[in-house]
Amino acid sequence: MTDDVVIGAIDLALRVDEALAVQARAFGLSDDEIAVRRQIVLRHLGYPGARALGATTPDDRLVGFVYGMPNDRSHWWSTVVEPYLRSRDLDFWLDDSFVITELHVDPGHQNQGIGRTLITTITDAAAQPRSILSAIDWESPARGLYRSLGYEDLARQVLFPSAPKPYAVMGAPLPLRRAH
Repeated sequence: MTDDVVIGAIDLALRVDEALAVQARAFGLSDDEIAVRRQIVLRHLGYPGARALGATTPDDRLVGFVYGMPNDRSHWWSTVVEPYLRSRDLDFWLDDSFVITELHVDPGHQNQGIGRTLITTITDAAAQPRSILSAIDWESPARGLYRSLGYEDLARQVLFPSAPKPYAVMGAPLPLRRAH
């Protein structure tokens, strides 16, 4: 990771627009998608145990962020993925897990170890013995990162309402692997 980027706790509610701008550049979101996600992020931040970290430059510009929380089967995400996991007898992953809700790094700062440091730092503070997340189901650099940290596919071709592409649900025991 470059020396000029600092990883630390951020008030994501105060920086939500800046974080969503990073996500839009990294993920290719439209203005309408950003507006929807803004409400989702703000709602998530009210859940028990929700935490966020940011990657900031010396001038306090946000170039990456991660947030997550202890998983709860009553949350929308869990209700969507649960049947996919249950069909493989893996729905226990929804219990006592820390879910990575979003992890994004600005394209100009990718491949510098920022995403790796964000996800390992947030999961290091988790009280749960495992972590779960979802990622678009294709062999992206993000999926490669998750695999290098110990995440494995728990379910593939998971369809979220209104999402144009299928997702994979991945899980890893904590602490995450540190090998690159």
